[in-house]
Amino acid sequence: MKAPDDGSEGQGAHAGSHGRWYRDACGAAFAMELVGERWTLPIVREMMLGPRRFNGLRAALPGLSAKVLTERLGSLEASGIVRRAVLPPPASVQVYALTQWGLGLEAVMQELGRWAVRSPSHDPFLPLTPVAFMLSLRTMIVPERIGDLEIAVAFDVGGQCFLGRLERGQLHIAPTGEEIGATDLRFCAETATDFLPVFYGKRTVEEAGGRLSVQGDAGLARRFIDLFSLPAKLAPGNVAGG
Repeated sequence: MKAPDDGSEGQGAHAGSHGRWYRDACGAAFAMELVGERWTLPIVREMMLGPRRFNGLRAALPGLSAKVLTERLGSLEASGIVRRAVLPPPASVQVYALTQWGLGLEAVMQELGRWAVRSPSHDPFLPLTPVAFMLSLRTMIVPERIGDLEIAVAFDVGGQCFLGRLERGQLHIAPTGEEIGATDLRFCAETATDFLPVFYGKRTVEEAGGRLSVQGDAGLARRFIDLFSLPAKLAPGNVAGG
């Protein structure tokens, strides 16, 4: 995505400098200068649960070229949203991680996501990455439905494993190794997309045709799944301004 070519970009403007697109003091306009280029938010999303290697980001976003990924990571680093780090031995490889300020984008992306999915044009069953699905659970959980439920849930998405803990009304999710240990429930599927009809389409696990399996108490699994719901779609007339 190129910056708007309307003559407003300042001389010598660079990534992270205010006014390089709009020359507007509005914070929302400046936010678009920081994270509004194509692919930037999906890249940020994929780092939201922890550091990622360059090749891992490319694999998660197959439509993204190495050149564009390099450019976007460079811009995010220059803006103070992303930092480089080296994993401890035995890995000892370079990774990219969100700074503390960068992690603050999750709340922004949650509000943006809840707003956008109300559009009649949004298709909730298009493919998405394992990290995107995990973050969607933190976004689409309905607090009023939690009650006193506290639970540990394992997710195996095509071999990528995550551990979710619902504690004191908050859902915490983190990637794990292959061995998660004892949990109350364990969901397994080949792709993140296989979770969507059950968690957001409200089909039963049995209706998923074997694409999603669950280990644990069936009633508890249903109660957990029912915590999540997409906001209601806007009526077409409301979208059109009628």
